[in-house]
Amino acid sequence: MDILDQQRDYYRHRAPEYDQWWRREGRYTLDEQARQDWEQDIAEVARALDTFAPTGDVLELAAGTGWWTERLTRHATHITAVDANTETLDLNRARTGATGKVTYRQADIFAWNPPESAFDTVFFAYWLSHVPAERLAAFWAKVTHALRPAGRVFLIDSYHPDRVPDDRQLRRLSDGREFQIVKRYWQPTELEATPGWHLTAGVSTHRQIIHAAGAPER
Repeated sequence: MDILDQQRDYYRHRAPEYDQWWRREGRYTLDEQARQDWEQDIAEVARALDTFAPTGDVLELAAGTGWWTERLTRHATHITAVDANTETLDLNRARTGATGKVTYRQADIFAWNPPESAFDTVFFAYWLSHVPAERLAAFWAKVTHALRPAGRVFLIDSYHPDRVPDDRQLRRLSDGREFQIVKRYWQPTELEATPGWHLTAGVSTHRQIIHAAGAPER
């Protein structure tokens, strides 16, 4: 099976346990200090997003179970939440659908073409690390295509202090099934050097989460 097919299947089957990872529960439980560090880093990046203030029409790519979709509703007039899997979007809808601000779209992000110049902000969390190197240029072009002339981007992802040479990882579900996925740990300098973009990147205090904001070169 193609690695992108495996990756899509992994996150489809992982949807019911994703929130356990996010909350660091069950098999993802951390010791008390590590848990506090994780929660502090999430809060820090959430504050950075609030300062960025993603107002207007927002496109969220790989929206997942809705942890960040819910945060976006504090600022956005409307959110288009796109994800490859109905399983994750169902959980997202249960979390955020009552706001009336979100339109949900199930689509393969690599194949889907957003409407031109339709959004004020494009947001994606824990997604860029899953884009294969050979698809990066096309992905960034898609983001540019979706943005209005003054549009901006904000992204969040996992951080690792070292550049890991192998962009593939083996992931295991709670039931023991294994999948190969793409996983690239970006460094701030790499993000800031993204061709065609002006990005400012940073790492959370406990060096667990990376985030970047900016706009395309026009």
